[in-house]
Order: sequence, then structure tokens, then C-alpha cells
Amino acid sequence: MNKTAHRIYLSLLSIIVLLAFAAIANKGYTYYKLGIEDRFFHADHILLKPSGIWGHGMGIIGSLFMILGVLLYMFRKRYRIFSRIGILKHWLEFHIFLCTLGPVLVLFHTSFKFGGIVAISFWSMVAVFLSGIIGRFIYIQIPRTIEGRELSLNEVRDLAGDISNTLTSTIGLDEESLKIIVNAAKPKAQLQSGNFITRYFNKKAENRKTLATVKAIMDKNNLPKAQRLQVINLVKNEWSLNRRIERLVLMQNLFKYWHVAHLPFALVMLVIMIIHVAVTIVFGYRWIF
Repeated sequence: MNKTAHRIYLSLLSIIVLLAFAAIANKGYTYYKLGIEDRFFHADHILLKPSGIWGHGMGIIGSLFMILGVLLYMFRKRYRIFSRIGILKHWLEFHIFLCTLGPVLVLFHTSFKFGGIVAISFWSMVAVFLSGIIGRFIYIQIPRTIEGRELSLNEVRDLAGDISNTLTSTIGLDEESLKIIVNAAKPKAQLQSGNFITRYFNKKAENRKTLATVKAIMDKNNLPKAQRLQVINLVKNEWSLNRRIERLVLMQNLFKYWHVAHLPFALVMLVIMIIHVAVTIVFGYRWIF
């Protein structure tokens, strides 16, 4: 899947979730905004109540989406027999899609009425959803191969090209100019002190100053536009890689701790969901079956 196809794929998944939410909210707005006692008299009560045709169906389909999303991603990640089917990153994105659309449907299934043991499952689902967003953020901070395998610190360092050799072989610069640009791409040790916010703004200010120096060097050497862009991209790529190396160990540790929080909520949600389904079947709620 090339970049354009991947963007279309992600956009399509996002649009499906947004359209589903908008369509159901639009259909049931006048119903959901009523108090619990008044809903009985609404024209769509038979459809939208948790045991109604639509309400019950959204609960079943939403639950199946979440279970399917978890199982597909788990099988693809853990079992070697599935390792060659697609890229793990794309499977993760599909997992996030199903586990976002599923809770949206379950939310409308409840008709925004939470109580009893089911409330524990619902809020566990919310915790899983929110922690999933955090986990996704941490996940993308960790460098990986195109197949999705996590890179070690040494492998990340090996990604760094020799900027000096690149500049020497492709761009004609004098030794002094070359030295200044190479030093500009190196991490600044003095910026590692202070808290996160201070370091962030100090680094931003230092990077702007450094880019101004690099541009002045390129002006001095009368470099054409194409080569100027190449030099700036080389310097920025080096900065990006250095930032990734700095936070790699931190993000790896955070990802381990994230699993400790994410998994228990998912298990609680699943167990209570099974109990809830069993109880509804015992009481004769069969939906369309």
C-alpha cells in the first residue's frame, strides 16, 4: 500500500466512524435528549431502547466489532502463521477502527443510561478506548521496520547516515562550511538540562538559530535551490533521528506500563459483557433471531 492509498484507507475508516455517529445521533437526537420517564412516549422508543430492534442490534454489532478487532490484531501479532498477511501497522489501524466504531454503537445501545454491573463494563470500555489512544501515541514514537517490528537502540543509531559524506559527495562545500553544517546536525548537550517545557522551547529557539546559520552558509556558497533544500532536509532528518534516540528507552518503558493498565480494563469489560449477554438471553431477549 503506497502513501496515497494508505491515506485514503485511513480517511475512509475515519469517515465511516464519523458518519455512523452522526447518522445515529441525528436519528435519535429527540429521543436521547428526553428523560428516562419521557422516552416511553417517544415514537422511536420501540426502535431505540436498549432492547429495541435498533438499540439491541447496535449493542450486538458493537460488541462483535470490539471482539473481532481484538482477536484479528492478536492473531496477526502473536501467531507466525498470520505473520505474512499484511503489515502489522495496518492491522493495528484496523483494530483501532473496529474498537472505536464498536464503543460508539455500544454507547447508543445503552441510550446513555448506565447502571448496575453493566456500568462497570461500560466505563471499563471507556478506559480501554482512552488508554488505546494513549497507547497509539506511544506506539508511533517507537521506531519500527515497515513490517512493524520494534527497532533496538543500535538499529536506530544505524539508521543515521553519515551526513558529512553525503554533503561531500553531492554538494561542493569548503571544509569550514561543511564543519559548521555537520555540527549543526548534532544534538546540543546543553539543552538536556531543565524540565520538559523549558527544554522544548530552548530546543525550538536553538533550532531556529541553527537553521539561520546553515542558510547563511548556503548563501555564502551560492548553492542552488535544490541543494539548499537537500541540506535543510538532511539537518532536520538528523535532528528527528536524535530526538527518537533520546526518547526511545523512555517510550519502550512507557509501552510496557501501558500494557499493564490496558489489558485489565479490557478483561473486565469482556467478562462483564459476557455476563450481560448471558443474562439477556436467559430473560428471552433474542433481537431478530
